[in-house]
Amino acid sequence: MNKIRGKEKNLRFFNPSLFPKSRKGDVLIGEVIFLVLNLVFLSILIIFVISKTNDASLLEEKYAKQIALVIDSAKPGMTIHINMEDAIKKAQDEKQDIKGIVKINDNIVTLKLKEKGGYPYSFFNDISANAYLDTGNNKEYVIVITEK
Repeated sequence: MNKIRGKEKNLRFFNPSLFPKSRKGDVLIGEVIFLVLNLVFLSILIIFVISKTNDASLLEEKYAKQIALVIDSAKPGMTIHINMEDAIKKAQDEKQDIKGIVKINDNIVTLKLKEKGGYPYSFFNDISANAYLDTGNNKEYVIVITEK
């Protein structure tokens, strides 16, 4: 450290203190701002993760992919029953018509559990598939596979 006119000159290139202390008992304002911003960011992140784990979009994605994979491995003449009780319950909570949750057009399965959105997923098998709600128990969807 060099002395210039009775004052010490700090020769370090980077001074980590953004707001220097004026007295010994002061808490650094920069550290407080840093902690508050970190807490706000983490709380927003936690709220986002919790909201997405119970969201209908997660079920839409899960069942659309599951149905497409089952259709890919199916052969003409097969009838497939898929238990979708939790998705049907979520659609009823969202005031959706449970008969139109699963739609299959061309080679695309679309699952729609809420008013806005829906999750489309395609399959590669060259067959025709029709999906309808099993009227016996209202917990399963039936997929009938036929040739194109």
